[in-house]
Amino acid sequence: MKQKVPISTIMSTNVVKLNVSDDLTKAEMLFKKHHIRHIPVVSSNKIVGMLSYTDLLRISFADAVDEDEDEIDTTVYNMFTVEQVMAKKLVTVSPDTTIKEAAEILATKEFHALPVCEGNLLVGIVTTTDLIKYLIDQY
Repeated sequence: MKQKVPISTIMSTNVVKLNVSDDLTKAEMLFKKHHIRHIPVVSSNKIVGMLSYTDLLRISFADAVDEDEDEIDTTVYNMFTVEQVMAKKLVTVSPDTTIKEAAEILATKEFHALPVCEGNLLVGIVTTTDLIKYLIDQY
């Protein structure tokens, strides 16, 4: 297996993101539409947080029973902002971080996605799914 492969080779660069001023209804719609579990939150493309689908589940049922449901009950979402629900203490990596280093971070932390940044600017995201797909390709 290659040792020094940068995360930039497997990260997603077409990142679905939320603006810090967006609402949780939009967040749920994006999770369902794109079949994703993590959305970076930005302010002027600078990373300020990460929202996971699990974060939404903590505050509501988030239509968890039927993910194909287009109707979203906004009652609970109107009580919170994206900023209140998102994770603010982020671990980020640079595009030059090796896949091994990113895997070590994800293996020891309680989250499953890492924003990839150049300085504070979001340039991509890498998830545990990206890492698993990479490992499968190695065999």
